[in-house]
Amino acid sequence: MQEQNLSLEKAQATQLEVSNVLRNTYGLLGLTLLFSAFTAFLMRNSAPMHFLIILVGFYGLLFLTHKLRNSPWGLVSVFALTGFMGMTLGPIISYYLSIRGGAGIVAAAFSMTALVFCGLSAYVLTTRKDMSFLSGFIIAGVFVLLGAMVANWAFQISGLSLAISAAFVLFSSACILYETSAIIHGGERNYIIATVGLYVSIYNLFLSLLHLIGAFAGDD
Repeated sequence: MQEQNLSLEKAQATQLEVSNVLRNTYGLLGLTLLFSAFTAFLMRNSAPMHFLIILVGFYGLLFLTHKLRNSPWGLVSVFALTGFMGMTLGPIISYYLSIRGGAGIVAAAFSMTALVFCGLSAYVLTTRKDMSFLSGFIIAGVFVLLGAMVANWAFQISGLSLAISAAFVLFSSACILYETSAIIHGGERNYIIATVGLYVSIYNLFLSLLHLIGAFAGDD
């Protein structure tokens, strides 16, 4: 009887911890998305950042965030990271808004991103399925996408950029499933790291959809 009570108490404590991580993650995610939108607005008239600056800025701030994840300064680092990524979006969104039908392209990409994220998150939270089996696909996807981006940058292969964007949509969707599952199944207990993971997935998903919709709308 005592063992049953201990097991019940342990399960309740675990569920409470999961609920807290979910609440903190989605709360912080909402704030970082708003902050990114603000920094994107501020940078709307700026020239696009160089690829190397984006790369160094992103990985530098990502490393700093992981280093400070258990410190109050981790929150500052999260906003620095997501604010920087918002700055990279500003010139891109402004470009699409400047072309014919661009407002519709941006609105469609935003709507589809929100729909995909909410749908996938709701699916995992409702069914509580364990998506840890996606880890191998995600690891392989990182190397495949990295190789494809290097090839596209070096050789400018026709149509490859669209294929990369389509692959990023699938990759980001798998990451959202995996990251949400990791929270509810105990694989992730740090809401700062969980927020960063979901934010990066949403960022890549939005950019990829923006590129694809722009291409099929006749921009490319």
